[in-house]
Amino acid sequence: MPLDPNVSGSLRNRLVLTLIGGAALLAFLLFVAVRNYAAQVAQQGQDNILGASVTSILDAAALREGELEVDIPYAAFAMLSTPSDDRVFYAIYQDGEFLSGYEDLSPSSGQSDSRWRFQSNYVRGETIRQVNANRTLVGLDKQTIVEIVLGQTQDALAETLDQISRNAAVLGIGFFALAAALSFWATSSTIGQLNRLTTSVTRRGPQDLSPFKKPVPREMAPLVASLNSLMGRLDQSLSQSEDFIAEAAHRVRTPLATVRSYADATLQRVEKEENREALRSMVRAIDESSRAAGQLLDHAMITFRADHLEREEIDLVALVRDLVQRLTPIAEMKDLSLSLDGDAEVLYSGDPILIQNAVRNMIDNALKYAPSDSSVRIEVTSAPTKQIRVKDRGPGFPPNEIHTLTRRFERGKNASGTIGSGLGLTIVQDVATAHGGTLELENRQGGGACVTLSL
Repeated sequence: MPLDPNVSGSLRNRLVLTLIGGAALLAFLLFVAVRNYAAQVAQQGQDNILGASVTSILDAAALREGELEVDIPYAAFAMLSTPSDDRVFYAIYQDGEFLSGYEDLSPSSGQSDSRWRFQSNYVRGETIRQVNANRTLVGLDKQTIVEIVLGQTQDALAETLDQISRNAAVLGIGFFALAAALSFWATSSTIGQLNRLTTSVTRRGPQDLSPFKKPVPREMAPLVASLNSLMGRLDQSLSQSEDFIAEAAHRVRTPLATVRSYADATLQRVEKEENREALRSMVRAIDESSRAAGQLLDHAMITFRADHLEREEIDLVALVRDLVQRLTPIAEMKDLSLSLDGDAEVLYSGDPILIQNAVRNMIDNALKYAPSDSSVRIEVTSAPTKQIRVKDRGPGFPPNEIHTLTRRFERGKNASGTIGSGLGLTIVQDVATAHGGTLELENRQGGGACVTLSL
């Protein structure tokens, strides 16, 4: 059963969050930059108008017969009109002395140059933009400094900035949405390379351990190289394991069979009963060792092939019939009969070696426990699923142990005195699992056991 990998978050989500986070930061900076620049431009526009207005007022100031006269032109205030009807404040100072206007507007602390000085001020509950400008007038035997302070509320400017802010916000949101969409596209395009590699690995058959040869991005080249190296080592290891199992099976079974044949021959020539009993014990021990070694090797072979199924189209009826013919002499030696029933043909795509091994163990178990002069029935059916069923009239399965008998080396309490290794049903269970099927153990009415392999 494959183990779940140790997952630590999604690479796709990390990329998306990183790109979207960067896009959000850029969108915010864009909004701030546009708004600040617009505020500077708008403020500069208002300052220019205030400067032009205060200049026109200063141009209208004159000394006549030693008296200061300021005839404020209509255009000086007209150019300050706005759609929001901003209020205009002014004050006229001569040599620092207030002459006219709003005393809330303070002079510029005795400066005597003609430079404009702009500042923000708070007058009568309203924030205004204020400009101070002065000029030195020279008349007959007299010199005086006239200073004009001109201020205007900023309602129109605030509305303009609000409109600019909304437009900048729309621009920032649009930029963010576009950047987010591009982030998803770029992330999907990048992760798509990994997904294609994953799909390529998933679609491969269990026997396909050839290296990947399709071009991949430079950043994925080390990963693909590591996968190719791993599959090369795995292919070599699997080949060695398969060769070892085959060689071990041959080297273990052949000597044991030779020793057993010698023991049988000796048993025929020995006359003393105690010697014959000793030889019978030897034959029994050889049979147990041979069976245990054989089933251990069979279990190793099935474990290996279960992950590398070599499926082919087979007729289950023909496969089981061949087994019945080969096992019939063994059954007759025990005064048992084998019968094959069911459908005439059951086609299935599976591993014939594994299925044959499983059915042989099912029949062998039945032959071990069935009483003499009884029959072992084998049924092969195709409906509702492909099933191979073996029935006998032996002692059956202990009811309280039936759920544990498919474990390795588990044998029922009624198996004492019977040669076995406790691997037969385990092998059948592993073959069923490898083919996506099940193994069912049950007792028959009237006595006996029924083993059903569903594929």
